[in-house]
Amino acid sequence: MSREPTPPVEYGETWVYESIVGAIPGLDLSARAAVAVQFVLFEGAVLALAAVYDLWAAALAGTAAVLVAAAGSVAMLTIARLARRADAPQAYRQLLFGSSIEVVLGVVAFVALVTYLFVVDPRGPDAGLVTSLFGPEPPAPVVFLTLLILWDLCYRIGTGWWASVVALWRSLRYTVDPQESSAHRRADLATMAFGLLQLGLVPFVRDEWVLLVAVAGHVLAVVLVSALAILIADSSARNE
Repeated sequence: MSREPTPPVEYGETWVYESIVGAIPGLDLSARAAVAVQFVLFEGAVLALAAVYDLWAAALAGTAAVLVAAAGSVAMLTIARLARRADAPQAYRQLLFGSSIEVVLGVVAFVALVTYLFVVDPRGPDAGLVTSLFGPEPPAPVVFLTLLILWDLCYRIGTGWWASVVALWRSLRYTVDPQESSAHRRADLATMAFGLLQLGLVPFVRDEWVLLVAVAGHVLAVVLVSALAILIADSSARNE
């Protein structure tokens, strides 16, 4: 069976991540190549700085974050491809992409995380996560790269939040045929899978109860909302 042609991508119906990659002059990468480049650049920087400053223990946490962010890119591209199908509701696509709410959610998550790491956590009885990873005087290049990776991660976490909420709205508002419901299910499963992959960060924050609760709570919320969206959509499709 031949696959349906993918509708042309237009700005306004893309994630901000896709728009940035697509706007770089002279750069024409496939989705897989873009994710591969993202991973190689970030992971290469992590390993290089670990070698320069002898921070191999921190490199393990950095690698986990880079892997989760790369998985988030795959999930985003999968969701976008399925959402841009010709038979997907236009209002769904506009709400998912046009509002750029995922950026706002990512900024909120990033600011909250930075505030905790550099203000709240150091005031505790222990040294704090940043000090335990990088020492009492973290090298500036390491802090720069860490913040860059954390932003990349928070942006994709914000995308997961938004994709799950919009999926639930879509399932509540629209009744679709089984074929379209199948496409929506795959998009929602991608959102759930990315949420579950973030549990890979748990070993690195297990001693930080605030971060542990935040990660676990976020994953649980995304999985539950996405699962509810799937159940409602499947029920509507069966009743068609």
